[in-house]
Amino acid sequence: MSLSEIGNCDYVILLCEDVAAMRSFYLDVMGFTLTFDNPAWVTFRVGAVLLTLRPRGPWLEAWNDGPGVAGSADVQLAFRVPPQAMDGCRDELVAKRVPLVRDITDIPGIRHRTLFFRDPESNVIEIYAEY
Repeated sequence: MSLSEIGNCDYVILLCEDVAAMRSFYLDVMGFTLTFDNPAWVTFRVGAVLLTLRPRGPWLEAWNDGPGVAGSADVQLAFRVPPQAMDGCRDELVAKRVPLVRDITDIPGIRHRTLFFRDPESNVIEIYAEY
């Protein structure tokens, strides 16, 4: 098998300054299913993907992640929902007092409806639907 034949990205690790705050956000705000939980490694199941939070810094004596940049996104995570779910997702975020970066917007050229907000470490989160 060659690298070009890889067919899935099934595991995402977010490097965190404050794992506890990020754990709370992805559990309480996003409602993701917690599958493993300790101070150094928190994993959620999101459909077919594992989303793991771990502290930023030296890792397994192999490398150091280096510092994050305060207020700057490290990643953008995009979660696809059915078109009819967009309003409900926005309403749930507003009810949980999550500030929206951009409210529901249609992007006709790529047939996307999007909604953007940030997690506690400024990573950009997108809820989107294809239409």
